[in-house]
Amino acid sequence: MSISKFKIVIEKKEWQELLNNVEQYDFYHTYDYHHLSKSDDEQPILIKYEENDILIGLPFLKRKIFDTDYFDITSVYGYAGPLHKNAGNNYDNQDFINQLNTYFKENNIVAVFARLNPFISYQEQILANIGEIVGLSKIVNIDITKNLEEQRTIFSKTTKRYINKTRKLCTVKKGGTIDDLKVFRDLYYENMDRVKAKKSYYFDENYFNQFVNSDDFETDVLFAMLKETNEIISAAMMVKTNNIIQYHISGTRNEYLNLTPIRLLIDEMRIKGTDENYTYFNLGGGLGSSEDSLFNFKASFSKDFKDFKIWKYIVNQSIYDDLVNEFSNKDENRKYFPLYRNSVK
Repeated sequence: MSISKFKIVIEKKEWQELLNNVEQYDFYHTYDYHHLSKSDDEQPILIKYEENDILIGLPFLKRKIFDTDYFDITSVYGYAGPLHKNAGNNYDNQDFINQLNTYFKENNIVAVFARLNPFISYQEQILANIGEIVGLSKIVNIDITKNLEEQRTIFSKTTKRYINKTRKLCTVKKGGTIDDLKVFRDLYYENMDRVKAKKSYYFDENYFNQFVNSDDFETDVLFAMLKETNEIISAAMMVKTNNIIQYHISGTRNEYLNLTPIRLLIDEMRIKGTDENYTYFNLGGGLGSSEDSLFNFKASFSKDFKDFKIWKYIVNQSIYDDLVNEFSNKDENRKYFPLYRNSVK
C-alpha cells in the first residue's frame, strides 16, 4: 500500500536536505535565493512530498492578495518548478495532486504560477492534469559538453569579430570584494536605467553582498577591464550549481556599448565552464519572453534552444473571477497571470 507524506518546509536545514536528495536542482530552487528574491509581503515555502521511494520538492513564494483573506503563490524570478527523485515518465501523480489541492484549499490559495526549468527532467509529468503548462518562448543554451572549438564554430561572424576585438583591448578578471560589488552594482544600475526597468529590478547593496557570499550556490562575478586604463567597462554575474551555469545579470558602461564587451565575458565563462566540466550554460531568452534583439544577440552564440514554459493553475475559479472584477485594470494585458495583479507595478 502506498503511504505518502506532505509537508511545508520553511527552515533552511530541511530545505537543503531535500535539495541534496533530489536528482537535480538549480540555484533558483535554493533557500538563499528565495530569501534574497522575496518581497516584504512574501514567504518562501518548499512543498515536500514523499511517497514510497519518490520525493518531490516544489518551492514557492506565498503572498497575500491585497487586503483580502486570500493568498496566491508564485515562483521566484528565473527558472524554478518541481524537483524530484524517482518520478519519471510513468509516475502516477494522482495522490500528489490530491494533496496539493487539499493544501491549497485549506490555506485559501486562489492561484498558482511557476516558471519551469528547461534543464530539470520530468517537470511536466509531475504537474500533469493540474492547471495548464504553456510554452512561452525559447532560451539559448551553450552546450559546453562539446569541445571549445566545436562550440565556437556556431558563433556568428559578428560575435567572433567582437570577441576578437575586445580581447585585444581588455582583460577579464574575477571579482568578489566589497569594492568589486559596488562597481558591479553601478554598472548594473546603469543598464537598468538604459532599458527603463521596473523598480523591482534595482536590487539593493545587501542583495549583491549576500548573493556572492551564499553557500547555497557559487557565483562568478566577471569584469572586462581596459588594458590601457584599467577601467572596468562591463561586468556579469554567473551562477554555478551542480552541472548548470546561469547567466544571471550584467551591466556595461554606456560609452562602451558599441564594443559589446559582454560577449567577451560570456566567452570567458563558456571556456571556464567547459574546463570545469559543466553541462549547460544558459544565456536565457529575450525581454518578456519574446524573440527580440536580445534573444538574437544570445542566439549568436548557440543554436541549442530549449523550450521555456510556465505552469498556471486556478484553484478557485469563482474567487479568482471576483478578484479579477475587483482589482484588474481592464486596459492592461489580459494574458497576465494572475489577472487580478495585472496593474500592480
